[in-house]
Amino acid sequence: MKNIFLATTLLLISAFAHAKNLAIDPDNLFPKVKLETSKGDIIVELDRIKAPVTVDNFLTYVVQGDFDNTIFHRVIEDFIVQGGGYDKDFTHLKTLPDIVNEAGNGLKNEEGTIAMAKENRPHTANRQFFFNLADNTNLDPGRQWGYAVFGNVVEGMEVVQAMGSSATEYNEVMGWDDVPVEPIMLIKATLLPAE
Repeated sequence: MKNIFLATTLLLISAFAHAKNLAIDPDNLFPKVKLETSKGDIIVELDRIKAPVTVDNFLTYVVQGDFDNTIFHRVIEDFIVQGGGYDKDFTHLKTLPDIVNEAGNGLKNEEGTIAMAKENRPHTANRQFFFNLADNTNLDPGRQWGYAVFGNVVEGMEVVQAMGSSATEYNEVMGWDDVPVEPIMLIKATLLPAE
């Protein structure tokens, strides 16, 4: 029994070390990302303590340049601004594997937070994210899975609010309402140096 415990412990330590080596900026518990958009710059501070899987997933897209030249394709005033998944031609971009839903981490979908978009099934988030434009308690976990918050806007909330008041329309290519009439571009996402 003692040998099984020791072997299990060594396996867990090895797995943790391997995961730590794969993580982006692993020693920074609150990494910051600058999002240069066509409306202005936004800086988000991510919370690796509460949402480690989600933060590493998001940072992977950032450092690979996968968010560069994408659009914010869904805007609902006083609710959310969503992006990260499409280019300006509304081409659905490649995704990494879906991640586990960390919505039960204690962070709430409050105004100024950043969270992961997903399908109806709980563990389907991959690259799309959204900003909360209001306190969206209906997106928090309860009797159903919620949407995982993994950080908040620390600079440029006025930019996010400006996005949220953009004119929208039905888009035939996307097949839904709430698509900005004038494209809102995410020009570049950059992981900032640790402070």
